Formats: sequence, C-alpha cells, structure tokens
Amino acid sequence: MRQVLSISMPGQLISKVKERIENRGFKSVSDYIKFLIKEDDDFLTDDEILTAVKEADRDYKLGKLKVLKSLDDL
Repeated sequence: MRQVLSISMPGQLISKVKERIENRGFKSVSDYIKFLIKEDDDFLTDDEILTAVKEADRDYKLGKLKVLKSLDDL
C-alpha cells in the first residue's frame, strides 16, 4: 500500500528539484526522490569505509599488494 509523505522545503530548493526533474527526465517529484533514495543506498557508511581501509592496511603490511606501474601490470 502506498503512503503519502509531505515535506517542507524553501522555495529555492523546490525550484531546483523541479529543474532537475525536467532536465533529467523524471516523471514526477516522487520518481526523483525515489531515485535519490536508491542512490543513497549505494553509498558506503563511515564504518564500511573504515573497515575497508583497515583491511587494505593489513593486506599491505602482510605484503599481499602489488605495486603497479600501469594498467597493463594487472
């Protein structure tokens, strides 16, 4: 079942949203907001980034990484 969400925004932001909808081919404000939420799902959290950095640091210290001079070295 669909529900309605009402949000308040300053006029400038509403204008920007309407401009984005028109310029990027969205059918409605709802479609644009749904797109933004899906995009947000792809972002890593601070904890996920920190975990990846720690893992990379551990791999570096264990000598598991290669120094590449170009993509051909892959």
